[in-house]
Amino acid sequence: MKSALDSALDAVIGGIIAEGGPLGVGTATVRGATLPAFTAAPPSLREFLAFFFATNGPKEFLVFGDERLTFAQVHARGVEFAAMLQHRHGVAKGDRVAIAMRNYPEWIIAFVGITQLGAIAIPMNARWTAEELDYGLKDSGARLAIADEERARRLATLSCTATVLTVRTSSEVAASLGFARTEDEIADAPKTLWFVADIAPEDDATIMYTSGSTGSPKGAVSTHRAIVSGAMNYLVAGLALLALSQQSGVTPPEQQVMLLNVPLFHITGSVPVMLVSIAIGRKMVIMHKWDAGEALRLIEKERATYFVGVPTMSLELMQHPDHAKYDLSSLVDIASGGAPRPPEHVDRLSKTFVGSNPVQGYGLTETNGVGAGNFRDNYRAKPASTGRAAAPLVELRIDDGDGPVGAGLPAGTPGEVCIRSVANCRGYWNKPEATLAAFPGDGWFRSGDIGYLDEDGYLFIVDRKKDIIIRGGENISCQEVEAAIYVHPAVAEASVFGLPDERLGEIVGAVVFVKPGAHLEPADLYDFIARDLASFKLPARIWVSPEPLPKLGSGKIDKVTLRKHYREIHADNRVGAA
Repeated sequence: MKSALDSALDAVIGGIIAEGGPLGVGTATVRGATLPAFTAAPPSLREFLAFFFATNGPKEFLVFGDERLTFAQVHARGVEFAAMLQHRHGVAKGDRVAIAMRNYPEWIIAFVGITQLGAIAIPMNARWTAEELDYGLKDSGARLAIADEERARRLATLSCTATVLTVRTSSEVAASLGFARTEDEIADAPKTLWFVADIAPEDDATIMYTSGSTGSPKGAVSTHRAIVSGAMNYLVAGLALLALSQQSGVTPPEQQVMLLNVPLFHITGSVPVMLVSIAIGRKMVIMHKWDAGEALRLIEKERATYFVGVPTMSLELMQHPDHAKYDLSSLVDIASGGAPRPPEHVDRLSKTFVGSNPVQGYGLTETNGVGAGNFRDNYRAKPASTGRAAAPLVELRIDDGDGPVGAGLPAGTPGEVCIRSVANCRGYWNKPEATLAAFPGDGWFRSGDIGYLDEDGYLFIVDRKKDIIIRGGENISCQEVEAAIYVHPAVAEASVFGLPDERLGEIVGAVVFVKPGAHLEPADLYDFIARDLASFKLPARIWVSPEPLPKLGSGKIDKVTLRKHYREIHADNRVGAA
């Protein structure tokens, strides 16, 4: 039975998306599929950004330490950045430009500049090693990379084919690395563009890398229509919740304030956080790197109204010893995504942050973060669910096969979660087979997650079809970690799997069997693979088995049995194989 909140939301959303309004919904044909779409949506990110930056021009937009920038200032700097790319480096529509840095104002300015030209932005994981950055640059064919000092130092160790420009570096450091500084390049370039190419809705806008079950990260390619649609779909939900709050007598703050504590290189950071903030005039207080104590201080100082992060982050806020010292009453919504939030945390959040509302979202890089949402009282009532399909663009279906998506399984029956939306990416960069498997046609995307819909249309995720681990919101390919382990000359067999963790959701576990006559200590194996893998991919627990690993009838390692066995050992906090 539909809840009172769902009935109210549906009524308000119906008015927001009515035909003829700025968020009116009709249909569009995209790659052969007829899908719900915003009829008055800006045709590209360039128009989307220009409109909303102008609308919110004088408001404060970015806060980073002592630095404060308005919406107008950020847009102006983005256009100057675009002019520098065009005049100094010949960047044009369709060229790929990587952004390799932690959260800085320059991340957003670079994104604005790249998309202004119709070039393709490639947000890169700041945790990647030099070799992983090299893979991303070569796989995408990036002409140019914008990097902060830490990433620039990694790139300097490579025979990098892309031009590298640095941000937040001294002239001496940039010169020692052999790279030019972005500030110097902008100073030497004209401040206006000499040519602006037309950008069509189906032109490529971004390539965002995501770790799947097949080893090397895949670049999910999103069009301008998909990203703009994803941002506007989130905008509808935000406006609906705001309207309901006002109807209940709540006076909204003069300006909403977002604590930007998730990485901009993740889909959550770039679409529902950054782009929606630009659309609604929301201030973003940038955290360079996550720290729960600093987050508490900034929430009080800047009167933050909205917080989103992986469940680990809200848990650390609740558990922080200084939690009670800060006034956190400004918080309205505390959202999570990227990993499941334990149901017991939902009630705890409501009691710890009095007056605020818990929110859970479900989406993927391939869907521009759009999928399902569970809000406020609904989330309290169904804390194990990720919510209903995100109105008005998303359709969810549970399917039990491969290839084209069928009519869907009955309520309560588990199967693969499939998402149909104009916000979906068009496929994977230069990977036609992977694209066909994940994007089987008619607008559908196969998520690789196993779940079911209840009678009310609420989605419950119960398992994963893909062989990946989600550690604190980061997707980790088991195959990639296994490949790094197999490089060690003493390893005969290896299996990598997720282990449950209260703080991070999952951590990486590994078990190996060594070659006859060889000896290997877990700590030595850890140090060996740490040379090639980003720190978040490294196993938290490694077991050395005295026997060959169990096999299936096909001869493959029986990962299901191994995972069950070692999860029990992990839960008992025992050490060694049993």
